Amino acid sequence: MAELLEGWSDFNVAMVGATAALAGLLIVAMSVNISTIMSSPTLPARAASSIAALVLAIVAGALGLVPGQAEVAYGIEVLVAVVVAAAFQVHAARVIFREDRISAADRFGKSVLGAVPIAAFLVGGVLITVGAGTAGLVAVALGSLLAVVAAIVMAWVMLVEVLR
Repeated sequence: MAELLEGWSDFNVAMVGATAALAGLLIVAMSVNISTIMSSPTLPARAASSIAALVLAIVAGALGLVPGQAEVAYGIEVLVAVVVAAAFQVHAARVIFREDRISAADRFGKSVLGAVPIAAFLVGGVLITVGAGTAGLVAVALGSLLAVVAAIVMAWVMLVEVLR
């Protein structure tokens, strides 16, 4: 696994830095409109889920930089981090689906936005653990990119959409 992960080190370094910066931006975006966000029935849980997905990307990228670890160990580490992030997403989905003032399609869309990155990490962790290292690393990379996209959408919601 060391050789396999070695080729991903530049990507992991870039993703750790970018996702950490984006997590900070999301927290600042929340603080700007915190009273409006906290009065929303779904936004606090959605924001927490988005931050959890970014932290998952940070953790997966940072763990991918640990030298000399076994493939199975890295896969298990990613899966443990997925469980933590998934707990935030499950909570957010439950809150979103209890919201009856929005359509079922909107509830589904808001839930999917947070679930897709975590699902990619889950697939990646499983693939890495069972020995499909390259495919698993691609799935983890996709999860990282999707977490960034979802967080950017969430930052937009926190900064702009809450004021409409």
